[in-house]
Amino acid sequence: MEKKMEAGEYHSKDFDWEFVKNIVENDHSLSHHLHHNTQHDSHKYQQHSQPWQDFHSRHSSGKFFKERRYLLKEFPELVSCEENSKLLEVGCGNGSTVIPILRGSKNITVYACDCSSEALVRTKENIDRSIATVDNFHNFCCDFSSSQFPNWLACDHCRDNFMGKHSGGSKGVDIKYKCSLNEHCIGGVDFVTLVFTLSAVPKERMPRAIKECFAVLKPGGLLLFRDYGLYDMTMLRFEPEKCIGFREYVRSDGTLSYFFCLDTVRRLFTDAGFIEVELENCCVKAVNRRKGKIMYRVWVHGKFQKAF
Repeated sequence: MEKKMEAGEYHSKDFDWEFVKNIVENDHSLSHHLHHNTQHDSHKYQQHSQPWQDFHSRHSSGKFFKERRYLLKEFPELVSCEENSKLLEVGCGNGSTVIPILRGSKNITVYACDCSSEALVRTKENIDRSIATVDNFHNFCCDFSSSQFPNWLACDHCRDNFMGKHSGGSKGVDIKYKCSLNEHCIGGVDFVTLVFTLSAVPKERMPRAIKECFAVLKPGGLLLFRDYGLYDMTMLRFEPEKCIGFREYVRSDGTLSYFFCLDTVRRLFTDAGFIEVELENCCVKAVNRRKGKIMYRVWVHGKFQKAF
C-alpha cells in the first residue's frame, strides 16, 4: 500500500472531495470536526519547537524515514531549473523532501531549516547514507513562524528590493548575484518548499510565517506547497479532546496538526502577496488489503509565485 501511494502522482483524483465531505457531514460520530471548539485554549500550544525536538529524538533509528520521490513529478520546476538555482526547504524534518531533490537536480543548491536541531542531525545522517558526495546542501536551525530567516539568506537590503520598497533606488542592483552591501548574502532564493510544514505551525502564526517566506524569495520565484487537506483520514482519527481549535488538533506528543481547505490556503498566500499558480485538492483512495479497510486521503497541492 505504501509503495503504491508513493509511486502514485500527486494530482490523482480517485474521488471527488465532495464525496468525503458528505460522508463526514452525515456521520454524527464525526460532528466534532465540523464546529469551532471553545473548550480548549490553543494559546498554550504556541511553543511547538520542543515537541518536535522530542519527536526526532524518539525517531532517530531511521525506520521512520521515507523519501518523497513523487515530489519531483509534482514539482518538475525543481528538476528543470537553471544552473545555480537556490531552494529553501522550510521544515526539513528528517530529510525526506530534500534527498530526492538533491538526487534529481545537480543545478540546485538546497538550504534547509527546521525548528528542531535534532531534525537537522537526522537530515544530515540520512543524506550521508543516501548520497555519496554532497556539496550543494546547507542546513540551519530556524523557527520561521516566530523569527526572521538569517541575513545571509537575504539581507535587509535584498529584502527591501524584493519587496519593492525602494523602486527608485534599486536600479543597477542585480539581485541574481550576491548583494554588494553584504558579501555573505546569497541574494535570496528561487524556490521555497513548504511540505507538511505549515500544518504544524500554530494557526495564529501562519500569516507571519508565509510573509517571511515571501520576503526571502526572489521576484518571479515559486513557493511549492503540499499539506493535509480538510477531512483527510488523519483528521478524522482525532478524538474530540484533541481538538484545540477549528480544524486544529494536538497529538499525544504535543505536536500540532491543522487541516486546510482550498479557500484558507488561497487567502493565506494571496494576503501575503503571492500570485496563485495552481491550487487543488488531491484525493487518493488507499486500500489496506490486510485489514480490509479503505482510507480516503486528502492533500492540498499548491504553487504560488512572487510577482516579477
